[in-house]
Amino acid sequence: MTRAQQTISIGLLLSSLYLACYLQLIPFSAKVQDEIIPVLPFWALVSFGAYLLFRLGLGVVTFNDVPEAHAELMKEIDIARKELKAKGIDVD
Repeated sequence: MTRAQQTISIGLLLSSLYLACYLQLIPFSAKVQDEIIPVLPFWALVSFGAYLLFRLGLGVVTFNDVPEAHAELMKEIDIARKELKAKGIDVD
C-alpha cells in the first residue's frame, strides 16, 4: 500500500467515524453530543496546524550550518561573475 493510499484510507476511516458520531449513530451523552462532537473538526485542524508549526520550528532550531558548503558556493559565484564579465555582462 502506498503512502497516498494509506493516508486516504485513514482519512476516510476518521471521517466515517466522525459522521457516525455527528449523526448520533454512536450513542453519547447529550452534553458530549451537543458541545464536543460539533467542534471536533475545528479542534483537529487547529491541532494539526500546531503540530506543523512545531515541526517547522524544530527544523529551524536544529538546522546545521555548513561552512564548507558556504565557501564552495562563494567560489562558484566568483567563477560565474568572472565568466559573465568575460562575456561583457556587468554583474555587481
